[in-house]
Amino acid sequence: MGFGDLKSASGLKVLNGFLSDRSYIEGYVPSQADVAVFEAISAPPTADLSHALRWFNHIKSYQSQKSSLPGVKKPLGQYGPPGVADTTSGSAPAAKEDDDDDIDLFGSDEEEDADAARLKEERLAQYAAKKSKKPALIAKSSILLDVKPWDDETDMSKLEECVRSIQMDGLIWGQSKLVPVGYGIKKLQIGCVVEDDKVGTDILEEHISAFEDFVQSMDVAAFNKI
Repeated sequence: MGFGDLKSASGLKVLNGFLSDRSYIEGYVPSQADVAVFEAISAPPTADLSHALRWFNHIKSYQSQKSSLPGVKKPLGQYGPPGVADTTSGSAPAAKEDDDDDIDLFGSDEEEDADAARLKEERLAQYAAKKSKKPALIAKSSILLDVKPWDDETDMSKLEECVRSIQMDGLIWGQSKLVPVGYGIKKLQIGCVVEDDKVGTDILEEHISAFEDFVQSMDVAAFNKI
């Protein structure tokens, strides 16, 4: 497995193809796999490599919290499509990150005495304490909804008021606008941010469609992980 040389155009092209049907290197949320590949790239992908560039800019936004992303960073050659060898220069196993750099989990190779054993235990305790304070990553999505009325006589202000009256844990309503659909009819286009493990599009549709005096149907116009 691998991407070839990620510091070259050919390697970035392989990465672009790999990400054409994926949001992340592994799984469905940013992880240490994305950090490992991101750090191996010497320059942002060019505009023609749209999938790689989209992924690069997204992972770049996590730089201040990369150590809190889930997973364990593996050697670069363990990521990517099968049948492609990793030839990226300097792609040795990743070093420890940020505030863990000063913690030596294994100490010296010399024979340990009582003081060395005590020191190791203290360092392990420090390491565990730092890890326990790091916040868990909450997966969120940005959703754009199209809410269609019955006809041109539907009170769109009342329709939007009904939609925004839906309140639940993990849901934040955003901006909205009315978009013409023809014959004098306008649909409500409204955005929201949801926590993935608390709110789904099926729940939103169920609640919005319940306002049957105003709402004919609801569609998801756009869905993006953030």
